[in-house]
Amino acid sequence: MKNRKLLIFILVGLVASFFVFDLGRFFSLEYLKSEQAALETLYANRPLMVIAVFFFGYIAVTALSLPGAAILTLAAGAQFGLLLGALIVSFASTIGATLAFLVSRYLLRDMIESRFGDKLKTFNSNIEKDGAFYLFTVRLVPVFPFFLVNLVMGLTRLKTGIFYLVSQIGMLAGTLVFVNAGTQLAQIDSLSGILSPGLIFSFALLGIFPLIAKKVVDIVKAKKMYEGFTKPEKFDQDIVVLGAGSGGLVTSYIGAVVKAQVTLIEKHKMGGDCLNTGCVPSKALIRSGKLMHNIKHSQKYGVQSATGEIDFAKTMQRVHEVIAKIEPHDSVERYTSLGVNVVEGAGKITSPWTVDVNGKTITARNIVIATGGSAFVPPIPGLDKVNYLTSENLWELNTQPKRLIVLGGGPIGCELAQAFSRLGSEVTQVEMTPRIMGREDPDVADMVQAKFEAEGINVMVDTKAVSVEVENGEKTLVCEKDGKTVRVAFDEIILAVGRKANTTGFGLEELGVTLTDKGTVEVNDYLQTNFPNIYAVGDVAGPYQFTHVAAHQAWYAAVNSLFGMFKKFRVDYRVIPWATFTDPEVARVGLNETDAKAGNIAYELTTYGIDDLDRAIADSSDYGVVKVLTVPGKDKILGVTIVGEHAGDLIAEYVLAMKHGLGLNKILGTIHIYPTLSESNKYAAGEWKRAHQPVKVLEYVEKFHNWRRG
Repeated sequence: MKNRKLLIFILVGLVASFFVFDLGRFFSLEYLKSEQAALETLYANRPLMVIAVFFFGYIAVTALSLPGAAILTLAAGAQFGLLLGALIVSFASTIGATLAFLVSRYLLRDMIESRFGDKLKTFNSNIEKDGAFYLFTVRLVPVFPFFLVNLVMGLTRLKTGIFYLVSQIGMLAGTLVFVNAGTQLAQIDSLSGILSPGLIFSFALLGIFPLIAKKVVDIVKAKKMYEGFTKPEKFDQDIVVLGAGSGGLVTSYIGAVVKAQVTLIEKHKMGGDCLNTGCVPSKALIRSGKLMHNIKHSQKYGVQSATGEIDFAKTMQRVHEVIAKIEPHDSVERYTSLGVNVVEGAGKITSPWTVDVNGKTITARNIVIATGGSAFVPPIPGLDKVNYLTSENLWELNTQPKRLIVLGGGPIGCELAQAFSRLGSEVTQVEMTPRIMGREDPDVADMVQAKFEAEGINVMVDTKAVSVEVENGEKTLVCEKDGKTVRVAFDEIILAVGRKANTTGFGLEELGVTLTDKGTVEVNDYLQTNFPNIYAVGDVAGPYQFTHVAAHQAWYAAVNSLFGMFKKFRVDYRVIPWATFTDPEVARVGLNETDAKAGNIAYELTTYGIDDLDRAIADSSDYGVVKVLTVPGKDKILGVTIVGEHAGDLIAEYVLAMKHGLGLNKILGTIHIYPTLSESNKYAAGEWKRAHQPVKVLEYVEKFHNWRRG
C-alpha cells in the first residue's frame, strides 16, 4: 500500500509539473518548426545524445499519458528521417504504452474489479479469448486515443507480452504515416492536415480487417470441418435431438412450437436422469425421511406418543410411484401430441447432418446433443469387489442398509446421507476436502454439518478413501485421515463424488467433435460445437450441471439452430440459482463471500437470522440465515445465500430481483403476507436499510419534532 501511494504521489507530481510549468508549449507544431534548425545542428554534433534524450523523453510522455506524442512523432521524421525515425518511435511508443498499461494495472485494476467484478467477468473472458484481435483493431485506427487504450487494457487480464507485441505491430502503420509527414515538416500547417478524412477512413477499414479476418478464418475452419462429408440436398428434419432429459425435451418442445420438424431420440427412459434417477426420486426419499424425523421429534410440537416404523420396501415403492405420476409430463405420448417425432432407440451421429437409429438414417439441418451425464466412479482399489451404489442404481434397493457409507460431500452426497440417516441407517459420510458442501461459504457448510452430526451422521472430512477390502463377507473402506489409517465397516456404499459427461457411444469420437479438458463437449457462447450446426446442452456441455440450466440452454440451442442465420443469441449465465435439499436447505444465487473474496470483488454483507422470524418460530423451524451481498453503499444485489426451511423456494424472489436489476429497497417496499417464511427476504432488506439510515437527516428530524412539541 505504501509503495502504491508513493507511486501515485510521483505520477501526480510529474503530470502536475507538466501543466504547472506549461511544458506543453514545447509540444506544438509552431515550436517544432521554429526550433527545427537548432535541433538539426545539435543532432549533427551529438547524434547519440539526441537520440537517447528523444527516445526516453518519448517513453516518458506516453507512459504518463501526456499530450504531445503526435508532435514528437513528427519531430522524429523531421530529425531522423523515415526509417530511423519510425524505428525509434515504434519502440519508444510501445515501451511507453506498456508502462502506462502496467501502471493502470497496478494502481487501478484491483479497485475496479472490486467494484465491478461481476460485470467485468464476461468482459475479461472475451479479452482472454480475443483480446489480441480487439487490441490490434483499435491500434490500427488513430481516432482511438492510444493513451485511453493503454489504461483500459491495463484493467483487463490481457498478458503483458501480448499487449506489447500487438501494440508494436498495430501502431506501426500510424507511426509510419506521422513520421513520413514529419519529413515534410515545412509543408504541414496543422495536425488535422495529416489525417485527412480519406486517410482516417482507410485506417478504419484497416482497423476492422482483423475482425473480418477472424470471421473469414472461422468460416474457413468450419468449412474445413465439413471436408469429406457430403451435405444432403434435402433434409428430413430441422433438428434431431439426442437425449430426452431436460435439455432435449425443452429443445424439442420449442422446435415443435415454432413449427419445425423435430426428431427426439432416447435410448433409455424419457425424462432423463432428473425424473428417473436424480431430482425426483431423491426428493421423494427426502420427504419420507423428513416425516420420520418429525415423528421422532414430535414432542417439540406437543405430540407425546407419535410413533412410526419404516417399511423400506414400501418407501422405495412410493419413490417409484412418484416417478410414475410425473412420467406423463415427459412421455412419448405427450411429445408426440406436441408434434415431436419421438424415436426410442440408440442414436449415432454418422455425419454433421445424419443420425442413424434403429437401422434408419435421419437427415437434419441441425443436431442437438443432450445426452446428459452419469455418476463418476473413482479409481479406488477393491471397489470392484462390492456392488457399489450410485445415484443411478440405488433406487433398486429394497432392503435398507444398516451401515451405509456415502462417499462425497457435495449436494447429492449430503442429500442422500441425511435422507438415509433419517430413515434409520447408520450413515458415515466421507469427504476428502476440509468441509462438506465445498461450493458454499464455510459458515453455511458448518451449519449443515452441525445439523448432520446432531442427527447422528458420522461426518468425516479431510478424509481420503484409499481402498475397499472384503474379508469373510465383511466390507471395509480403508481411509487416510491426518496421516493415520481409519477403517469403516459398511453394508452398502454410495458413490457421490461427481458426475461425468456422456460423450461416448454415439459418434462424437468418430466425427471429431471437440471435448474440453473436463470431458464435456466444447461449445461456444451460442452452444455450437466445432461443427457449427451441431449444438450441445445440459450436463454434457456444462458449465453447470442443473436441470433448470439445461432447460435454460435448450432455448438458446433451439432458437440459434433454427434462426441463427438471422440472429444468434449468446447464452446468459449471469443469474444462475441452485439449491441443496438438505435440512436445512441451502439455496444460492450469484456470489457468496467465498466467490467475492476469490474474485477480489468488494461487497457489503447483510444477514438476517431466521430464528427471529415469526412463522419459523411457529413451525419450530427457527434456524438458518439469509446472507445478502450488495455493492458497497448501494442496494444492488451481488448474490444471496439462504439457509433454512424452504430456502429453495425463498430464493426465487432474489433471482427475479437480480435478473431485472431490482435492489433491496424494492424488496423492502413489497408487501409480504404475514406470517410467512417469505418475510425473511423483506426483513433482510430491512437490515440493510437500517445499516444505511441517513443519520444526519434523522438528527434534524428529531430536532424538528422537539421544536413542534415546544
